[in-house]
Amino acid sequence: MTAASIEREKRAAAEAAAELVTEGMRVGLGTGSTVGFLLPVLARRMLNEVVYVATSPETHRAARRLGLDVRPFVGFDRLDLAIDGADQVAPSGWLVKGGGGAHTREKVAAIAADRFVVIVSSNKLVPALTPPVPLELLPFGLDSTLRLLEPAALRPAPPTPDGGVLADYLGPVEDPCALMARLSLTPGVVEHGLFPPGLASEILVATGASVDGFRPAV
Repeated sequence: MTAASIEREKRAAAEAAAELVTEGMRVGLGTGSTVGFLLPVLARRMLNEVVYVATSPETHRAARRLGLDVRPFVGFDRLDLAIDGADQVAPSGWLVKGGGGAHTREKVAAIAADRFVVIVSSNKLVPALTPPVPLELLPFGLDSTLRLLEPAALRPAPPTPDGGVLADYLGPVEDPCALMARLSLTPGVVEHGLFPPGLASEILVATGASVDGFRPAV
């Protein structure tokens, strides 16, 4: 696929997702290039009393520049809708997220939402998940945590907004469920980028000019 065709598909998926936002909603906004296409569409719709929660400073700044009402995720404990992209989407609905380093906040928003919708271009569909799997780690005992996670490597990136260190698990992802358990049980892992099928309510995939949705198997 060419870069131009990928951008067209991202825009199509974003436009489809924007139609799901209605007046009075609380909406979580993910991080990444596909969400970047979503924000101006939401701004053009000029919906009333929609409160947005951004999962990264980049999304927060971009949304504010467009006039969206972005607020901290404090003072309320749920969202009506969360919209985000993904790095990989397996046929089962397993996702890998976190290429932009915001997977911890993205997972918080996804779990808090009554409906979590994933938007992707067709090149994000994969027959099976592959490394890398993004990680956010505690700075304390970092070398020990990396040893427990082998094979893993630090990512050349600044700390996350919550003070975490970004890294990537580089080993096999043959059994996502088993790997998820291993990563979650490793002390020092704040969060990982494996999102299980039950988390996404719907995945919108743009192929050419058309957008099709599917609900992951649970």
